[in-house]
Amino acid sequence: MKKILFLASLLASTMAFASSDIHLDKAPVRLDDNASLQRGAKTFVNYCLPCHSAQAMRYNRLQDIGLTEQQIKDNLIFTGVKVGDPMTNSMNKGEAQAWFGAAPPDLSVISRSRGADWLYTYLRGFYRDETRPTGWNNVAFDKVGMPHVLYELQGEQVLHVEKHGEHETHKLMLDKPGKLTPAEYDGMAADLVNYLVFMGEPMKATRMKLGIVVLLFLGVFFVVAYMLKKEYWKDIH
Repeated sequence: MKKILFLASLLASTMAFASSDIHLDKAPVRLDDNASLQRGAKTFVNYCLPCHSAQAMRYNRLQDIGLTEQQIKDNLIFTGVKVGDPMTNSMNKGEAQAWFGAAPPDLSVISRSRGADWLYTYLRGFYRDETRPTGWNNVAFDKVGMPHVLYELQGEQVLHVEKHGEHETHKLMLDKPGKLTPAEYDGMAADLVNYLVFMGEPMKATRMKLGIVVLLFLGVFFVVAYMLKKEYWKDIH
């Protein structure tokens, strides 16, 4: 009986989480756009890697998006590590726990656990909230512990709540502009998400192309096999 009650409560909590009223914007993922992936890698190294690691990703995998080993060394490695080393940082987890309330997670497969649309919404969803220790909150992650490290680029947003009877609508408004226009910041966020999706599965684009080739081969082979079957059995039927 206890097991049944536990499973029922777990199912209820899962359904409540799935039905949470969070609108996710569609992320423009383009894994065949090397220029976008390279811009995203640059943003990741400059703004994300100082706190978040990506231990399942090695710098030399960036050659898959059109960068040479020398370009990786010159533009994306600032800590003296080798090109074949994982993308890690030197942040102390204990200190991070004290600063943010939790150690920043590894981002190697964050796109596979959260999804590209959630990441795109999250990166664009920070707003000022003086009730939070960092001064920031997020529409996709309520009471988030991470500060808005990209605020100088995006600017500062505020959350406007409008009541319509028993319902509320939340809308983000740009209160203080940043170095980038809203369109430019959205493009930068799209590039970063694009890179995070690539990092989560570097072979995805190759796998999808190979899958199409295999399906085409099977289609042609089916026609040949069917004609061969008809030829073998024509004297019997």
